[in-house]
Formats: sequence, C-alpha cells, structure tokens
Amino acid sequence: MTNIAQLKDDLDGQSPRAILKAAFAKFDNIAISFSGAEDVALIEMAHKMTDNLQVFSLDTGRLHAETYEFFEKVRNHYGINIEFLFPDAAEVEDMVNRKGMFSFYEDGHSECCGIRKVNPLRRKLKTVDAWITGQRKDQSPGTRHDVPVVQLDDAFSTDEKQLVKFNPLANWTSKDVWDYIRISEAPFNELHNRGFVSIGCQPCTRPVLPGQHEREGRWWWEEATKKECGLHAGNVIASE
Repeated sequence: MTNIAQLKDDLDGQSPRAILKAAFAKFDNIAISFSGAEDVALIEMAHKMTDNLQVFSLDTGRLHAETYEFFEKVRNHYGINIEFLFPDAAEVEDMVNRKGMFSFYEDGHSECCGIRKVNPLRRKLKTVDAWITGQRKDQSPGTRHDVPVVQLDDAFSTDEKQLVKFNPLANWTSKDVWDYIRISEAPFNELHNRGFVSIGCQPCTRPVLPGQHEREGRWWWEEATKKECGLHAGNVIASE
C-alpha cells in the first residue's frame, strides 16, 4: 500500500515534470485525464517519459464542436491513442425523457454530471491504480484551494483498491500553464481565443469578462462552492 503522506512530503515543492516522473516510476497502470489546456501541458511533458502513456477523456455528448476538433488535434499532434468514455445511453435517455434537455438550470448540475461524467469516470478508474489530473489550486478558490500534488482519492477508492491521484500542476497558475503551452507550441482549444477560459459542456460554459475569475464561466447560475461536477468530489467536501 502506498504511503501517501511520505509521497506527498517527497513531492511537495517539486516541479510538475518531476512529479510526473515519480508518478510513472511508481505506477505502471496510471492514466492522464484529458479535457483541457492543463491536461495538454501534462501530455506535452509526459509523452516522451513512457512508452505506455494512457490518456482518457470523457465525452458527455454535449461538448462544443471546437472541443471535439481539439481532441483530434491532440491525438494527431502527439501520435497517441485517447480512450473516449461515454455515458450509459439508458441513463441519459431516462433523465432527458423525465426532465428535459436543460433540467440542470433548474435543479443543479449534479444529476446530469453524475450520469455523463462521474459514472463513466468511475468505470475507468476501476481499471487503473492511479490517475493524473490538471487541477490547480487557483483554478477554483471555492473548491480547489487545498489541492495537494498527490493524494489518496477517497471518492473513487474502494475497499478492494486504494486509488492514488496526482495533481502535478497544483502549484501552477493559469499564466504558468499558458506560458508553457506557448513555449512548447502545444495545441489548444480554439474557444480560448473567444474568451472561454474554463471549458466544459456547451450548455454549462460561457466566456468570462475581463476581471472575472475563470471558474465564473462554468455553471454560472450556481454558487462558487458548488462549481464541481463530481470528478473531484473530495474538493467540495474539503471546502465545506
């Protein structure tokens, strides 16, 4: 069993690249969760570190067209396979037939995100020993200010298996990420050129105005402490 406290002590203050190297050295069955700019920065750092790079993404069925184009750019740019995970069709049909296409505007996004994101993620995480995310502490002051560089993922661990989560960019800012993307000439989502900063599903994402925090463009009708979709459920618990 991994000693998380010791691993955290060893990796605190280390660079994202060093954290990634340690993650790949410790775990053979480890995967990067990919959706946005931070994750591309991680793929850019990691794609030459291992011959067994696992990358997966959640296709909710409600993403922007530009996001699908971005996925394909990343796949071709790095010559990697990306495993796309889809929600259960019966669950989506039942929810939409009962509540309509936009129920999340009225009763919160937790049910829709649970079906379209969390359930597919849970299926994937049962198959790995650790995963890597692009979370940053300054990404969402309401829920991510305490994100560590490595942690036990209590939300997705089971009695049979301890799941470890690495957050190599925890101490980076948005500027750090974009400086790295520009220097490395990594691909990015075209929507970033149109005022979108944090990009999720099309109905739940909008551009932000100058001076607004990036997370204000996500689920803008809800309070800041609820701006998580469940993929990082522990953040909401920790912020309460």
